[in-house]
Amino acid sequence: MELLVIKNGADYIRIKDKSYSAVGLDKASVFPFEGLAKVKDQLTDVQAGGFPEAAIYRLTLTETPL
Repeated sequence: MELLVIKNGADYIRIKDKSYSAVGLDKASVFPFEGLAKVKDQLTDVQAGGFPEAAIYRLTLTETPL
């Protein structure tokens, strides 16, 4: 499964009500890969909102039985 996240350095970005904060992976905003166009728009807002080095990353999840 592939998802999208926005990162700024080692931090992940959480988007809530047009406010942006640097958080760990467990609190990050995560988007389906099909929503890439929307995430690109949000990236522009995140960069203007105080995270100029932010970038979109592909998050790949693998499920295996424990």
